[in-house]
Amino acid sequence: MPEYIIEAEGLTVRFGDFTAVDNIDVSIIKGEVYGFLGPNGAGKTTTTKVLTTMMKPTSGSIRIGGHPTDTETREARELVGVVQQHFALDKDISVRENIICRAVLHKVPRDELEKRMKELCEVIGLTPYMNKKVQNLSGGWKRKLAIVCALMHSPEILFLDEPTAGLDTQSRHMLWDIVRVMNKRGTTIFITTHYMDEAEALCDRVSIISRGVIKATGTPKELIATVGTFTVEYDSEDGRRLYKFFGTREEAKAFYETVEEHNAVVRGTHLEDVFLEETGRADSKALEKALRI
Repeated sequence: MPEYIIEAEGLTVRFGDFTAVDNIDVSIIKGEVYGFLGPNGAGKTTTTKVLTTMMKPTSGSIRIGGHPTDTETREARELVGVVQQHFALDKDISVRENIICRAVLHKVPRDELEKRMKELCEVIGLTPYMNKKVQNLSGGWKRKLAIVCALMHSPEILFLDEPTAGLDTQSRHMLWDIVRVMNKRGTTIFITTHYMDEAEALCDRVSIISRGVIKATGTPKELIATVGTFTVEYDSEDGRRLYKFFGTREEAKAFYETVEEHNAVVRGTHLEDVFLEETGRADSKALEKALRI
């Protein structure tokens, strides 16, 4: 049986009459990279705040490393590192000073602090920037600094909320490599994202959330198999792109031959296809109405 480092049951979060997270279960296996996928406003960040004890759920239970978060909050928090989408760094001080401040807040022993900081900065590539002020760093390097700060107390699980949002391609791939290295070193990683290529490249398992409800959970291959391994995409008469899914290449090829003249292609199904099937594609009627305006 897998060993779960986080087990959450029946999580619900309400803000007045609005339900942001609606009775979901989340189980994260120790040592995995777990992706939490959803469109903007789906409930990803709210779920992350609840799982990391930054917010209390309206109802439901959470155990982190076996510790119930409602009664053993401190013990649960010690196992968690968090890099928020809008991370808080002190812009007017250096990289080194930022790291030391976060380590002191987490009560990292002084005799361990320097060694830990040096090790992490070498792995992540921050060493040449230690004396630079944060305000002079690019977005990618600020994100790297936030990750080092989150890892200084050696958490067992690292939460990354939209870790590559707004980054350029080179910075995104640098962050991906950091995730892989940290995971190889034993850290369980929870990533929220709406980038499907990111989830396919990094995650062992993913959950898709939409409007506060988890629609599907599994490995990327398992989820792709639920809609069909092969996809035929082609143009409709009014110019929209249509998609049809098949379990075998032969079935896909047979259908392709019926729509070949409509700019059709046969390809393997992507996680993005599953995501759109679960969360909904663009409303064609709304699109037609907008185009008439």
